[in-house]
Amino acid sequence: MKRIYLYGMAMLIFIVLAGCGSRQDDGDGPVVLTIWHDKEAEVAAALQGKLDELRPDIVVTLERKSGLTETLKMVGNNPNAAPDMFFFAHDKIGVYAEMRILSPITDFVDAGVLAQFLPKTIEAATYNGVVYQLPLYFETLLFMHNRALMGDDEVPADTRELFRFMQRATGGGHFGFIEQFTNAYFVGGWIHGFGGELITADGVPRLNSPEVVAALHYYGRLVRLMPSEAEFATINTLFRESRAAATIGGPWLIPSVREAGIDLGLAPMPVVSETGMPLAPFMGVQGLHVLRVAAENPRRNEAIRTVLNHLVSTDIGVALARASGSAPALAASFDLSVIYNDEMVMMMKETAQSAIPMPNIPEMDIMWTVAAGMLVDIHFRGHEVERATETAQNRAEDLIALMR
Repeated sequence: MKRIYLYGMAMLIFIVLAGCGSRQDDGDGPVVLTIWHDKEAEVAAALQGKLDELRPDIVVTLERKSGLTETLKMVGNNPNAAPDMFFFAHDKIGVYAEMRILSPITDFVDAGVLAQFLPKTIEAATYNGVVYQLPLYFETLLFMHNRALMGDDEVPADTRELFRFMQRATGGGHFGFIEQFTNAYFVGGWIHGFGGELITADGVPRLNSPEVVAALHYYGRLVRLMPSEAEFATINTLFRESRAAATIGGPWLIPSVREAGIDLGLAPMPVVSETGMPLAPFMGVQGLHVLRVAAENPRRNEAIRTVLNHLVSTDIGVALARASGSAPALAASFDLSVIYNDEMVMMMKETAQSAIPMPNIPEMDIMWTVAAGMLVDIHFRGHEVERATETAQNRAEDLIALMR
């Protein structure tokens, strides 16, 4: 069995390397660069259009790569197999930085240029004091409501009002408010609203902290008024079918909701009545990262510098944000009418004021899984909050110790 496994892994690596091919000769012709991504066709097309402006001197090819994160782990230090750059979220930066496959973005883009981006997008792109991503757009969760079921004058200003609305509106297969309550990405907003965190910046789990315990006790009252299923499909279907008045969801939900004919309202996150702080969801930032093996080639290095600085532009920021349903990272984009007249984008920017960039440290990979198990223990297995958080804390500490 072991021999079969090793043979299979060898074949997988061979296929990956063969598929990537070797770099073209860096002679006197155009510099040919490759960017891996996992984005929708509309996003890739918008980026490709901007990059094509650099032809014929620089030819950039976007290549969609399934399993991008794992493939990079295998080939990131191979100059004949790794791409020059990749377009991905910021949350894997710590993993790749520790593997030493990334080059700092500040090797290509001056600090004064980076100061033109929204500060939180640069914060998200920074690991151990080094900026490793050129941010292009970001997303946060949004508070959404069906105006036919929750009018603009009924939108809760705080969580006490939200709970009371749920009590009135829940029953007969209909719900006042729903969300994915076993998904730590969603529940994180409640934990942050109580002043808690899943993990510290230096990788110490905080699942059994008083703030997290308080948040989960409070949140449990709302979960009891939600549907028994918390899966993505169930929650989104209930909202699209007008069986739920409000939800917290991502921008990816909005097109299908509007297509269903719902008069959709967007509102600021409710303030946690007990703390005076708003629900603070996680924030994800998408952008370009540079592979170290590409940066070590002087001709490619200069071409990469040209590409990255070419993308510090409001037009591509707006095009990518609109293609992805997210918000541009470049601050000047919000001075454009096409952006400040877009209700969804402006609400995302407002939500981002209190949002927390997803931790980009390697330990966070463990925390997503452990926190999800903790939430299942509480909401489906009936474990007391104190017991579930203590168990999860111990498990997270053990797994992180093994990882290190």
